[in-house]
Amino acid sequence: MSLNIPITLTDPKLASNIDIDNVTHFLLELDALKRVNRRSYVTGTTRLENSAEHSWHLAMACWSIAELFDLDVNHEKLLKMALVHDLGEIDAGDTFLYADTRGDAHVEERAGIERLQSERGNGIKDLSEIWEEQETGSSKETQLLKVIDRLLPFLLNLNTNGKTWTDSNVTRSQVSRAHMFIKDSFPSIHDWLAAQIDFATQQGWLIDA
Repeated sequence: MSLNIPITLTDPKLASNIDIDNVTHFLLELDALKRVNRRSYVTGTTRLENSAEHSWHLAMACWSIAELFDLDVNHEKLLKMALVHDLGEIDAGDTFLYADTRGDAHVEERAGIERLQSERGNGIKDLSEIWEEQETGSSKETQLLKVIDRLLPFLLNLNTNGKTWTDSNVTRSQVSRAHMFIKDSFPSIHDWLAAQIDFATQQGWLIDA
């Protein structure tokens, strides 16, 4: 006898009230994140990373680091925040870390999240709440997310000979300031970053200013 017995996943009464056209509408709304290009280059290629790829990379990196360092964090909460953290960019677009408008980026992104929250077919009731926590919260999960969110583009820069930095004339002091907060929450990563900033400056990838 086969052990692969089909299982009905849905409650027939509940499913009868859900329009699959609405479900697929929301899934395509999420797909739009793939169209948002970031400023980091994918290693081994000449193309830019998109925000959907970055969100996947962030979720996987947070998961791995949380387990490797045996961190006392809620993994489900951490992964959910990683997956939603850039969804507001579907409407707002990506804002470069060193752009003058960086401080205002959250305004348009928050509006984008509010739109997604109300889109037909959305089954994530706490989408806005999860996004808001990663944006303004102070939990251990939020702190870890922010550390790794800065680490990954830095890592991509190192492995593409500083291409994004050289394209935009980024300075050593800009990079140091942008990563300074990591010193308190994850000292070992900060120490590694500081050494790599020295290396990148020596290579001429960062302007020594």
